[in-house]
Amino acid sequence: LEAALTRARARERERERERERGEREREREREREREREREERERERREREREEREEGERERERERERERERAMV
Repeated sequence: LEAALTRARARERERERERERGEREREREREREREREREERERERREREREEREEGERERERERERERERAMV
């Protein structure tokens, strides 16, 4: 009987360790997903800033072109 109890407790401890390992793995996966999302938001932000900067440069170039045209008149 005692040996059966010992085996049952050992199985229970092993199940608990497996459950904890599974929880840790799921938490690591959630953290990796959060990191991927942060990186994606950062890429999108940099892309928007680059597009805004390029649009500003194009607008300044158009303004310079208009100034040159006015100067020629």
